Amino acid sequence: MTTAIRAALVAVLIAYGAPVLASKADDTVNVGFRLQLQGLDTYYSPGREGLLLAFWVWDALVYRDSKTFEMKPLIASSWKQVDARTLDFVIRPGIKFHDGSTLTAKDVVFTLNFVSKPENKVFNQAAVSWIENATAIGPDTVRVRAKQVTPLALSYLMSVPIYPADYYQRVGREGMAAKPVGSGPFRAEPGPDSTVIFTRFDDYFAASPKGKAGARRVIYRTIPEINTQVAELISGRLDWAYYVPDDQAERLRRLPNLRVAQGESFRVAYLTMDAAGKAAADSPLKDVRVRRAISHALDRQGVVKNLMGGSQVIHTPCYPKQFGCVQEVTKYNYDVAKARSLMAEAGRGAGFNLDIYAYRNRQVAEAIIGNLRAIGITANLRWVQYPAMVQKRRSNEAPMVVDDWGSNSIDDVGAILPVFFNSGPDDYAMDPAVTAMVARGSSTTDRAARQAAYADALKRIADQAYVVPLFTMPVTYVFNAGLEMPVPNDEIPEFWRARWK
Repeated sequence: MTTAIRAALVAVLIAYGAPVLASKADDTVNVGFRLQLQGLDTYYSPGREGLLLAFWVWDALVYRDSKTFEMKPLIASSWKQVDARTLDFVIRPGIKFHDGSTLTAKDVVFTLNFVSKPENKVFNQAAVSWIENATAIGPDTVRVRAKQVTPLALSYLMSVPIYPADYYQRVGREGMAAKPVGSGPFRAEPGPDSTVIFTRFDDYFAASPKGKAGARRVIYRTIPEINTQVAELISGRLDWAYYVPDDQAERLRRLPNLRVAQGESFRVAYLTMDAAGKAAADSPLKDVRVRRAISHALDRQGVVKNLMGGSQVIHTPCYPKQFGCVQEVTKYNYDVAKARSLMAEAGRGAGFNLDIYAYRNRQVAEAIIGNLRAIGITANLRWVQYPAMVQKRRSNEAPMVVDDWGSNSIDDVGAILPVFFNSGPDDYAMDPAVTAMVARGSSTTDRAARQAAYADALKRIADQAYVVPLFTMPVTYVFNAGLEMPVPNDEIPEFWRARWK
């Protein structure tokens, strides 16, 4: 380490104070997230953080091993495939909810039937909309029936937490959001200053593949600004953070009290465009030539090189290692001259103005805005939190979004294409041909047929430039050096495995 760097780091430590060891002393792990949880009812808490609640506070029927990706029994002690649309689950006896009540088949049936009803409007529809019904066929056996053949049924169910039927029916959505009751490794309660306090559930069942929580307490802190997160990590007031930008991560690698690591995820970034004219009937984005121009105008390799270390440019809106994700499609190399030519051909040589929504990485959004400016498009940045962006998109008010999706941590394109190309509120292409191709791939267990259908869909999506695929999004994690916790490869931090050395 150079003298200049050492001096700079000493100055930072002086500025922010010496590392605080209170976290270890009281067996507490302080974790930082940019998004404030929208209540503690996981089914109505949007975004990645809302999904993660399901793993921390509740359990599902099955658990996917974070290392091997093998499905393991959790609430269900076993299961069997009865036919192409039917699964039977044997419910493990003796599991306790946080309020002391016993989890039974009744709770499983109630939860699955409640979340699968469209009128209940749970946020993550992709995980539950395939369910036709759930019924108890014995005192400890639940039958789950799908509306159609659903190859990802088990993968979806791993993120469908089971709620206590009596409690939820008594307190409702607002009561669960204020005082959640689950059966997972942590209890949860709102804390001061937008924190959430997760406390180890000592009666968590010993046979769980998750294992009992190591730390007594985990405190979720909402810290929207990454610079503030970094300052808190340096000072020791924060023990864990993720999605730390490369330049900040390199700075933190030099500090002995911190550990920096990178893990894979199934998350990919892409630019959505209002090809269907949802936001405006006369939208220039309805013209495929304009969409192709935008595709050529973006310097994706430059963004990856300068802002997204460890990422790779992608050509289709899926993670390359996911089943069914092909990259052999129409490709749009960075070519400003060609982009300008296409704009002129479309009668848009003078350019136009539009709003562009973004919520995760401002530097990436600003780089895209700069690229668009080079072909005459003035993009007005609307920087919002993720829930606000979703509301705008589903209200047909988002002509362009710098978006990303983590596929619910499922290694299959069936966890992304049916969400955004299904003729629903999140679909801004509204192409019946693509919708049919995606539906074909999502309704058979024949792997070759699924792969062929998804390949057809991805090729048409690329040819029509419905979205601009940007890059993969590996996750950079920063830990307190005294904290033992595995680095996830599926973007699911398992805080129950966190322990102080």
